[in-house]
Amino acid sequence: MNLQPTIQHEPSSLSHTPQQLADLYQAQQQFFAAGYTRSFTFRKNQLRVLYRAIQRHESKLMQALHEDLRKSEFESFGTEIGIVLKEISHIQQNLRGWMAHKRQSTPLMFFPSGSKIVPEPRGISLIIGPWNYPFQLIISAMANSIAAGNTIILKPSELAPATTAALSAMVEETWEEEYIAVVNGPGHLVSSQLIEPYHLDIIHFTGSTAVGKLIMQSAAKQLSPVILELGGKSPCIVAADASIEYAAKKIAFTKLMNAGQVCVSADYLLVHESIKEKLVKAIIKNIEAMHGADARQSPYYGRIINEKHLLRLQSFLADGKIVYGGEVDIADRYFSPTLMEDVAIDAPIMQQEIFGPILPIITYQTDAEALAIIERHPYPLALYVYTNNKATENFFISKVRFGGGCVNNGLIHLGNANLPLGGVGYSGMGSYHGRYGFEAFSHFKSIMRSSTLIDFPLWYAPYKKWYTTVLRKLMK
Repeated sequence: MNLQPTIQHEPSSLSHTPQQLADLYQAQQQFFAAGYTRSFTFRKNQLRVLYRAIQRHESKLMQALHEDLRKSEFESFGTEIGIVLKEISHIQQNLRGWMAHKRQSTPLMFFPSGSKIVPEPRGISLIIGPWNYPFQLIISAMANSIAAGNTIILKPSELAPATTAALSAMVEETWEEEYIAVVNGPGHLVSSQLIEPYHLDIIHFTGSTAVGKLIMQSAAKQLSPVILELGGKSPCIVAADASIEYAAKKIAFTKLMNAGQVCVSADYLLVHESIKEKLVKAIIKNIEAMHGADARQSPYYGRIINEKHLLRLQSFLADGKIVYGGEVDIADRYFSPTLMEDVAIDAPIMQQEIFGPILPIITYQTDAEALAIIERHPYPLALYVYTNNKATENFFISKVRFGGGCVNNGLIHLGNANLPLGGVGYSGMGSYHGRYGFEAFSHFKSIMRSSTLIDFPLWYAPYKKWYTTVLRKLMK
């Protein structure tokens, strides 16, 4: 693999002209209307095709992920490729049951009638992927959309050019554009050239809260529904009774995954003041056990996506006292694992999502004090609590509104296809993964069917007085 940093040139236009986008939209509408995507056999077969395509292109995808983000083979497979293959298998095993019509009870007043819910494809889906997990987060959503029976337009991130090129080659080699297409180019052009001119039946966006607001504004012009997977200030709480060595190892591992460029990464650490010094020493010990005293030399430590983001991270170093790390190499896109303390709650580093390997450390004395700090940044995408006390665990889980999280661990909830991935409030709307992804990309029709053998007269005027008496009893 090439270990030299890549010079990135951002594209200035979309890969499709406005006319080509119009033709693509029309082609996908016609393909969907023809009914090809509706059957269980078609959907399961396309999931199989996707699985094999990923296997066929695995080595190229691995190399691309290393080029864009310096991801190790272990991390590329574990957090990008393998996790998607696992989810595809999960979908294949359960799809028939998810597609089945669900019988529902019917009020007696509508006798003789029966009720059911019918899952239906929505139509054309647009999936806009991020740069931090440029394969996993877009292809996982794509698998959910295939399962739901939609046609798909993919918009990978232009900020991860190597992975976007490898992903695009895989898709273009495997499917015709009328079913699954890739549109490449600057993300800011997608709203004006694709979202605003056309009614899309579902839009799935993963990215920042600020861009999510713009996507939603554009989608509103066509009343296109959206699933927004955003971010926020996700707290990690270490209570006084936590197992310090265990917590330190988990925090060091999860915070440095993808060099901290994870939407559900712990954005700041809230530690009880009684164990702060011990915890900090243990985190440093575990960082160096995993990546050595100089993480720059570690084959398992990633790089920041580009210079712009690196400089943004560097500006945060002025917001507190550096107790570990703080080294920056712009040419190598390297930012060392960094711990900071004496950080003011209103400092820029505590107002923005960090999205990098910096961990501000803030102490607290009571759970109520920690909660008050968290509530200054409401609706985080994730929350992590390290404690051996059930009451402490329940306090934070019940008091904080957040998307998802872990107790005595971090990030791993993303790897369970039985759990929905989604935010709340500023961290997003809607969720996906597994059954929840199938449901997010589907429309559920409500159907009541009445028998023609019996037709009670009380529905029809002129209404006799006893009709109302009967109706009251039926509706009681």
